Amino acid sequence: MIHDHCGVFGIYSPEEFNPGPVVYHGLYALQHRGQESCGIVVNRDGNFSSCKNLGLVSEVFTASNIESLGSGNMAVGHVRYGTTGANVYANVQPIEVHRLNGNLAVAHNGNLTNSETLRRQLELQGSIFHSTSDTETIAYILTKERLTCSNIESAISSTMEKIEGAYSLVIMTGDKLCAVRDPNGYRPLCYGKTADGKYVIASETCALDSTGAEFIRDVEPGEIIVFEKEGIKSIKTHCGKTEKTLCVFEYIYFARPDSSIDGVSVHQSRVKAGSILAREHPVEADVVIGVPDSGLDAALGYAQESGIPYGIGFVKNKYIGRTFINPGQTDRASKVKIKLNPISSTVKGKRVVLIDDSIVRGTTSGHIVQLVRDAGATEVHVRISSPPFVSPCFYGTDVPDRKHLIACSHTTEEIAKLIGADTLGYLSLEGAMELGRDKGLCCKCFTM
Repeated sequence: MIHDHCGVFGIYSPEEFNPGPVVYHGLYALQHRGQESCGIVVNRDGNFSSCKNLGLVSEVFTASNIESLGSGNMAVGHVRYGTTGANVYANVQPIEVHRLNGNLAVAHNGNLTNSETLRRQLELQGSIFHSTSDTETIAYILTKERLTCSNIESAISSTMEKIEGAYSLVIMTGDKLCAVRDPNGYRPLCYGKTADGKYVIASETCALDSTGAEFIRDVEPGEIIVFEKEGIKSIKTHCGKTEKTLCVFEYIYFARPDSSIDGVSVHQSRVKAGSILAREHPVEADVVIGVPDSGLDAALGYAQESGIPYGIGFVKNKYIGRTFINPGQTDRASKVKIKLNPISSTVKGKRVVLIDDSIVRGTTSGHIVQLVRDAGATEVHVRISSPPFVSPCFYGTDVPDRKHLIACSHTTEEIAKLIGADTLGYLSLEGAMELGRDKGLCCKCFTM
């Protein structure tokens, strides 16, 4: 099964304009959500032009190929994060489908739990798949449903009856742009409006900010929003059918700290996690440092709550991607020293509280602890702003097997020894549930 964690973007204007540069800036803001591939599809009077390839946004989109996309009144974009074996051009999104009643482009963030069953059914009916992505399954079902439905929004609603799991979608037809969020709201999705009347859809509010769009609201779980010449239409047929369960890792790790998701500041959520950690796992120490980037806000919260001074413990090489996203374990471990360099003057001769967002396999954490010790720390007390990761995620986080999860086979004390820490403390499950609004969070990776 392909597990994706991606970023989606869309823009709609009543009038024709040049959407390529705007989508480029939106995808650049969402680059942290996917560093494997990216793509843009522009719509001009139902005719699609696209630019897609493997690589970072800055690598794939040159000035000339953005210009070649031409003008139109809407566009969709996507940045993708994939797993081993999935780094192929066929999986690059947005996925385009050329159908009898018009073209279709789909950008998807999430992971379907019944994708294999649906794919087999479609193959038995004659469908030919070109990728290993479950996004193509969504596109095929949409195409099939559109043959019997009066409009695309009805086809989307019918498709939602069949697909299960996590999905935030931006769907573009010849004359409409649609934003869709699964009934549980596992993945974030929001929209805003620019000063000149263009509507922007994005996975995170930081992408709205980067394109000059003012945030209007989050797409509700189960909601379909249609942007067309007649205006905006909201369809809530699938809303309220199940409990809201946004992935807690959006607050802990995935989202940018300057984003706001479902009315909660990601930065403030991480600061709160650090404050709870300080209350749950106090320790006598001289300085609190965070592992960039997602550990910094939690470290600030820990320092504020505990009264221990906050310090900058690492310089991060901004040109190295997230180690968590690297498919191979050897590659992941070898990049730690390139990515992070400790500041000796902050930690030398001191008892250090080291804050990180999670421990998955343990290898990277061990390297980071050793870096701090090599820089002269006398003690290293590791605090993690999430509970122990004990289950693979079926909704998009790339942890395919329990054998890769160190917390499944070792106690907290054993993990502390394995990573070289003096002590180790995790955020409690109750603490993690406090990070969102109304405790509507999915924490299955910490409980199953």
